[in-house]
Amino acid sequence: MVTTLSAERLAELQDDGEAYTLVDTRPEESFESWHVADAINFPFGPEEKLDGRLEELEEHLEGTGRVLTICAKGISSANLATQLESATDEYDVAAVEGGMKGWSRVYDRAEINVGDSVELVQIQRRAKGCLSYVVGCPETGEALVVDPTADTDEFAVAAEEAGLSIVGVLDTHVHADHVSGGRDLADRLEVPYYLGERAAERGVEISYTSLERNEVLEVGMLELKALETPGHTSEMISVLVDDRALLTADTLHVDSTGRTELEFNEDEGEKGARMLYETLHRTVLAEPESIVVCPGHVTVTADGEFAHGAPGEPIETTVQDARTGIDILELEEEEFVERMADAGEKPSNYEEIIDRNRGALGEELDSEDRVELELGPNNCSA
Repeated sequence: MVTTLSAERLAELQDDGEAYTLVDTRPEESFESWHVADAINFPFGPEEKLDGRLEELEEHLEGTGRVLTICAKGISSANLATQLESATDEYDVAAVEGGMKGWSRVYDRAEINVGDSVELVQIQRRAKGCLSYVVGCPETGEALVVDPTADTDEFAVAAEEAGLSIVGVLDTHVHADHVSGGRDLADRLEVPYYLGERAAERGVEISYTSLERNEVLEVGMLELKALETPGHTSEMISVLVDDRALLTADTLHVDSTGRTELEFNEDEGEKGARMLYETLHRTVLAEPESIVVCPGHVTVTADGEFAHGAPGEPIETTVQDARTGIDILELEEEEFVERMADAGEKPSNYEEIIDRNRGALGEELDSEDRVELELGPNNCSA
């Protein structure tokens, strides 16, 4: 029986710089759109035989002692690992458990330093680039979770290990690239679940507590203000944390902005772009230059790398650095709107994901089906 290793262990090997060759057996199209960093593509079916292809594979493995295989779900990659192990004893072979589905559930954490009075933990979903937050008051131990994914244990454990108790959960908007865990986490902990007051206009059918424009949540000694920041979506809010940090979700990333046509559709994308332009220049960039900007995503390239920073490192910027370092923010409104018209490929299954996050589909997915729905890059940046 072939040896396996977890996706978390693969991440450790990646971070430690250990030597291995990762062979991705998915079709070329799937590989090209989204894969683990430094993987090579060797398409191989779940029942295919290696006979006649060993030499072709070994051309990729020259000088390699350790070979890891990965596919979408761990089936065809396990077949290749078994075939390779049977064909030669030249390699130490193992298959990644759960394939890219397993990889999509690997998380990292980074502490963002915004002063001693705020505990701010950024929780990073490595394969998707989703960035979520646990915002806590060290003095009282109370915390708010912002934009959790459906892997809710990650947030409960992160809060516990930081010595914090979750008193509320907030989603900044109806997400298009992943299924939210906000309502589930709030129900599990019996705490309020918050959305911006315009969420009703999006047809959100799940129960939530509405946050009005500029409403302040008190979390221990901290004040968290809900700022209306429409553009990526019409109901988007950003969270100003004690006048120190701004959780901007998909309004502003460290190197770009969020795209604007996923809610408004391509015909009305201009509407969202104009909303976003006003939000950026009249709200976000109007904040003091020292405010730390904490985005909701970091771009994961087709080669599996963070486009900015690295897993386990804080993904952040400041209002000043964003204003001077992000070229799209220097454009006049008409140029900005024109640039936003071509945001590229949309997130996988985004329409169903939006409907699920609105509570419009009723039936719940099990965790395996949910992860499969989310597979692929987030594609939320413009």
